[in-house]
Parts: sequence; C-alpha cells; structure tokens
Amino acid sequence: MSAKRGDRVAPPAEPAGGWELRFASTDAVKGWDSLCQQAPANTLAAWSALRSRTDAPAPPSRHHQLKGSLATASHGGTVMEQWQYEVTGAGRIWYLVDIARRTLWIKAAGTGHPKATD
Repeated sequence: MSAKRGDRVAPPAEPAGGWELRFASTDAVKGWDSLCQQAPANTLAAWSALRSRTDAPAPPSRHHQLKGSLATASHGGTVMEQWQYEVTGAGRIWYLVDIARRTLWIKAAGTGHPKATD
C-alpha cells in the first residue's frame, strides 16, 4: 500500500551492508509503535544499533542473546538466534537473526518487561 498524507515517513534504505529490519508479527508492530511514542530517542538509537550490528556482536549491557529455551526461535520454518535489545528500563525488542537474508526479524517489542523472562 502506498503512503498517504498524514502517514509516517519511513527512512530511506541505507547503503548495502546494513541489516534490514522487518516485523515478524502484528504484535511486534504495535509494540514498536508504543516504544516510538513513549521513548522516541531510545527507540531511534536501538534502530540504528540494530541496523549497524556486526555479524557476531560482543554483547554489551543493553544488547544480548537470550538464554535457555529463549536463545533460539523459529520464523518461516527456520530456527534462528533470538536476541534482546533493552530500549528502556522495561522496554525491550526481541529479534531473530537471519544471516542468510541479512535480516533481523523483530519478533516482539514493547514498553513493558516481557513476561517470558520473569
């Protein structure tokens, strides 16, 4: 669908080499919008960090692979590593790393701490 008056402007594609970010679920879209509304600067910083992520990042304090049964998840029939980016004290982005397509699939996003890690 084409954008229309009043729609948000999507950023242009970055030069080759960066990761493409895509939503893996409708809930992730809603959660992303909530993060953008409540913590726009932090969400932009997260978006930039994810786009420029190295293939094998050393996990800093706000960005790491999930552990145990949450360390991997499936999308489109492919099992991938599942990572978390801490946007705010409670706000998180969970994403899957699709190395073959150089795509990060945003599986969950939201302003509250995910219940799966409680």
